[in-house]
Amino acid sequence: MTQTLTDPRSVPAELRPYLEELVHRSHTVCGPHLVSVLAVGSVALGDYRHGRSDTDVTVVVDPSLPGRALTELAAALAHPALPCPAAGLELVVYAGDFAARPSGAAGYLLDLNTGPLLPERVSLDPSESPAFWYVIDRSVAHQAGRVLYGSPARAAIAEPARTSVLTAIRASVREHSADEGHLADNRVLNGCRSVVYCRTGRWAAKRRAARAVAASEERFRPLLAAALRSFERPSRVSAELPAAAVQAFLSWVAERVDETIDLTESI
Repeated sequence: MTQTLTDPRSVPAELRPYLEELVHRSHTVCGPHLVSVLAVGSVALGDYRHGRSDTDVTVVVDPSLPGRALTELAAALAHPALPCPAAGLELVVYAGDFAARPSGAAGYLLDLNTGPLLPERVSLDPSESPAFWYVIDRSVAHQAGRVLYGSPARAAIAEPARTSVLTAIRASVREHSADEGHLADNRVLNGCRSVVYCRTGRWAAKRRAARAVAASEERFRPLLAAALRSFERPSRVSAELPAAAVQAFLSWVAERVDETIDLTESI
């Protein structure tokens, strides 16, 4: 039986045929072991920019899924075998028993990056990857994941402990400060998202987070306005932002995260 999206209206129209086929192929490979397929990242937070954003997907499977199915799934979903209409697909597969408990570990069974603008990556070993991005993504998935197939996000993915999420955020800010291959506007907007999480405990779309930080931090308004303008462009023509201003902003973000960690640990 062909698997269709649980709620097609929950994802951008440009992605619906692609995600429907992704669900269908996932079910074909995993069969009854497939527990849940969730859209996370920019789609979940309502900030997807076609031609700019990746498509982030979290898959939860029964722990009894045969190991060979993971490589079969990666092959079935890899671009261009399944042409990705977004900048790329970042797909992570977790075993249901791992995903159902809070964890600060990477913990994945499969990490697949593929697509027209993403370097190809297939990893079956979570020790190959720093844990922080996976912790952040599971937190986003728990709070806002959009169900493409199967169990609801909150039933399938546990919210990591707040201390684990804050530690992960601190590591992400450190990576952005080192300019590890990320676009300048994305580094700044992710920093805004981190600050909003520290303030509220909730994940916000990048543009909404930037507007919230700009409203309270006048000195950063020119940089945030420039980052928002650049974010409206395709990634290949994103704007250069003043390096010193970006570093100063990320240093400020790191201080806010450290303050939040200290406050959380003192409670």
